Amino acid sequence: MLFRLTVAAFAMAAAVAQAQLATPDPDWKEAEAPAPPALQLDKLIPIEIPGATLRYGVDPASVSLGADGVVRYVVVARSSTGAVNAMYEGIRCNTAEVKVYARHNPDSGWSRNTSSDWGPLHDTRPFRHSLAIARTGACMGHGSNRSAEHIVRDLRSPAGNRFENESRR
Repeated sequence: MLFRLTVAAFAMAAAVAQAQLATPDPDWKEAEAPAPPALQLDKLIPIEIPGATLRYGVDPASVSLGADGVVRYVVVARSSTGAVNAMYEGIRCNTAEVKVYARHNPDSGWSRNTSSDWGPLHDTRPFRHSLAIARTGACMGHGSNRSAEHIVRDLRSPAGNRFENESRR
């Protein structure tokens, strides 16, 4: 019973959040995504996802904020056996959408994801890591964080110190 109530509460919260999104700009055009950067595993910023069986991290050198408002980054997922998967993703904060631009194969490097469309950030289990990245640094409310530098800083910061005004730091 408690599980059903919890699930219902999360569903209602997601619906409210979706309803509060900014009105999409009908003239918005996505900029050409740059090629994925070289995969670096040594300085990943850990992303906490309660209950996840994989450990996630964002490569701080890969974080960018495009003129189109899309936050792009490389996220790495590691299993307990040491297997590594990486994706080059983008988040549109104002519409709460995510897109996978490329996936990394350890044998052949990056391969572009030609069939990728924007998908809902809140409604899909495979993108729990993307939602965590949006909430912990990439997005501020319904807009993207101020710069790639701010996104990286906030991803690294403890929860109580994220999104603070520069004058308070």
